[in-house]
Amino acid sequence: MIRTLLAATAALGLAAALPAHAETLYVRAGHLVDPEAGAVLGPRLLRVEDGRVAAVLPDGPVPKGAKLVDWSAFTVLPGLIDCHVHLADTGQTANVAEPLLHSPMEIAYLGARHARETLMAGFTTVHDVGSFRAFADVELRDAINRGDVAGPRMQAVGAYVTVPGGGGEVTGFSPEVRVPEDMRAGVVRGADDARIKVNYLFQHGADSIKLIATGAVLATGTEAGQQELTEDEMRAAVEVATARKSWVTAHAHGAEGIKSAIRAGVRAIEHASLIDDEGIALAKAKGVWLDMDIYNGDYIAEVGRREKWPENYLRKNDETTEAQREGFRKAVKAGVRLSFGTDAGVYPHGQNARQFAYMVRYGMTPMQAIQAATTSAAALLNWSKDVGALSPGHYADMIAVEGDPTADVTILERVAHVMKGGEVVR
Repeated sequence: MIRTLLAATAALGLAAALPAHAETLYVRAGHLVDPEAGAVLGPRLLRVEDGRVAAVLPDGPVPKGAKLVDWSAFTVLPGLIDCHVHLADTGQTANVAEPLLHSPMEIAYLGARHARETLMAGFTTVHDVGSFRAFADVELRDAINRGDVAGPRMQAVGAYVTVPGGGGEVTGFSPEVRVPEDMRAGVVRGADDARIKVNYLFQHGADSIKLIATGAVLATGTEAGQQELTEDEMRAAVEVATARKSWVTAHAHGAEGIKSAIRAGVRAIEHASLIDDEGIALAKAKGVWLDMDIYNGDYIAEVGRREKWPENYLRKNDETTEAQREGFRKAVKAGVRLSFGTDAGVYPHGQNARQFAYMVRYGMTPMQAIQAATTSAAALLNWSKDVGALSPGHYADMIAVEGDPTADVTILERVAHVMKGGEVVR
């Protein structure tokens, strides 16, 4: 059903088929940000063949008759990467039962719109870390890959792996309300069940796995600092993912849940709001990424209070926001791997770049923040050969902005042009 409806969005003008590239084109950049070198280069000419960068040359004339994208008035960067989004979902509201109010068909259309908004904002790659409707993210990824829908390159997790009634469940209403089964595909009871459910997710198209290791801020009946999945359950999930040559990330706010997830072998921690010094040292020692959404707390505090979100949401947000930012500052100083993840979907899609200023405010240089959303994020996703840079061999995913984002990182909130795979989409 979702697959059919995603294809149907072409009729609404949301499709942007990306045909096979048979031509060579050139992109003239006024300046080029090279996150691999950590440098801003002068004028460059990028030769693109079959959708990938073939060469980065000094600026100069192009062959007669060659196709040229002239961004000489702009600074060009690799397409940005957000490692924590929720495209195929409804968005956050004051209603705890919001996910139950939307059919799978509506989720398909919403996902298509969110994907396009994200791409137009300059985010050409994302890790979609879950929707309440199981496999809605997988179907959206496939629709984008087919060219039915305009959107970023995606990795999808299929469903949240969570304990019954935990941070990955739809909760907060009368107990006799029956939640649809497709919203409970990742609910596990013990390590053996975790193996079964994680295998099920991979069998149905998941690229990676998202564990809900602790309670959630935006879920009734759970506490952010409380561990939910056991270390054995998380280790079982990691073992299955490893056998399938994949990886696991863990939603974890609480300090003990964070450390338990790291010991279990996860590759990344989402949020890491209440991480302690021991957790930071453990992440550093194990080479684990922290994917910390440090803009999100301000949005929840402002909009959530204005729209009268549940008081327990607002309380938990207050308890985690500044602690998370202090943990981020410590992690930067300690040299922990940090990626760029926003939790877009809690706030409107397309505003992902608002987080850059917060990353700089809490300890990063602008170049480090850019690297978090390019080279570091690509490494987390195991896609370093394809995205996150514009050296030869990478996809021709790039954005153009006015000015120097290493001097004013908020420039990334105002993207002028976007290219994905050699096709100008904005």
